[in-house]
Amino acid sequence: MGITSSSGGQRGQRIVFLGTPEFAVPTLEAIIAAGYDVPLVVTQPDRPQGRKQELRHSPVKACALRHRIPVYQPERIRRPESVERLRELAPDGMVVVGYGQIIPQAIIDIAPLGIINVHASLLPELRGAGPIQWSIARGLKRTGVTTMRIDAGLDTGDTLLRWETPIGPDETGPELSVRLAGAGAALLVKTLAQLTAGHLQPEPQDNTLATYAPILKKEDGRINWQDSAQKIHDLVRGFQPWPGALTTFRGQQLHIWRSRLVPQHLDLAPGTLVFERGVFATGGDGAALELLEVQLEGRKKMAGEIFANGHRLTNADRLGA
Repeated sequence: MGITSSSGGQRGQRIVFLGTPEFAVPTLEAIIAAGYDVPLVVTQPDRPQGRKQELRHSPVKACALRHRIPVYQPERIRRPESVERLRELAPDGMVVVGYGQIIPQAIIDIAPLGIINVHASLLPELRGAGPIQWSIARGLKRTGVTTMRIDAGLDTGDTLLRWETPIGPDETGPELSVRLAGAGAALLVKTLAQLTAGHLQPEPQDNTLATYAPILKKEDGRINWQDSAQKIHDLVRGFQPWPGALTTFRGQQLHIWRSRLVPQHLDLAPGTLVFERGVFATGGDGAALELLEVQLEGRKKMAGEIFANGHRLTNADRLGA
């Protein structure tokens, strides 16, 4: 991975952890493994999920329970009782990874080391809630993780350490997330050790270079077949598992879950389907995109060839028409 962590001086230090998604779990595990005292894990309240709408723990809560760490799940972290509970713990520092609520200044001021965040981009690039998905969907070739000190802005705090990596040409959002989660965990432990030792100088961000990765909406996954095949492929890779890459086929919604660029040019209208030893769609630039896995509304996911065979494609079939 290219990141090594230092273990000096951390035993006995109290670190409160705030996080919710699977991406945050490796960081919590790394803090525990490095010998820090984690007196409390703060995560979002249990939410109903699935068809049965059953209450489920967040991945971070499940991890905390495995380690027998007390869990706190306030509806609003900024309420006075939440602030007071954290203040009473007198932590040396706090760590936030994908918690899901804005941290108020009253909590930021509690810990001497501050609140350290693991952000899945090379800040100030891709500030916001969806940096992994947008880095792929926008066709970036490189990304990484950055540790930063939380302030009152949106990912505007001083940066501490960073780790950079190329994005694979066919790498998906979930695949990149796994890599960045592991790298971020190691980088966070290294950051805490260097902060404690006084060997780390925070660096202000250049706000003029900032870009943003907003919360994903369903319409973000809508394919525009006038776009290049490369841009469509990037959208398919980036917006997994949600909102996915969406289009229409014969009036029904069609998800494209996996695609592949091929060295072929089709002199056809954008979105035209071709079935010949695979099923292909034409981008707005005439480049061909092979549809490897699709899902018609109300059906299961299936290989592109099975989809094409089952629907007897004709030269008149166009996606998004």
